[in-house]
Amino acid sequence: MANPNLPEFLQRVVERYPRVWDDYGRLSRTVGGTEGLDVRSQRLVKLGIAIGAGRRGAVHSHTRKCRKAGLSNAEIYHAALLAITTVGWSGAIAALSWINDELGEL
Repeated sequence: MANPNLPEFLQRVVERYPRVWDDYGRLSRTVGGTEGLDVRSQRLVKLGIAIGAGRRGAVHSHTRKCRKAGLSNAEIYHAALLAITTVGWSGAIAALSWINDELGEL
């Protein structure tokens, strides 16, 4: 059964294609368990990738995962601010708004 915290459409995809979802989760665990970055760093990197790619849902998801990994709100907002000089003002401000949807400090 799909995670009830997932968007409704994704829940339907997971229900229809459970092996794909399971394999996706297995790949995520394998890649995350590779020697290199600690969990906090992995979370920030993935948030940065989501910001750079302009993926609203992924920014929401990775913001929640950052909080679960113990990152502070200030650290998470800082990731979006760092994007200003890479993805531009409008992209970074959009990311800040998506992060704020989850954290609600701004």
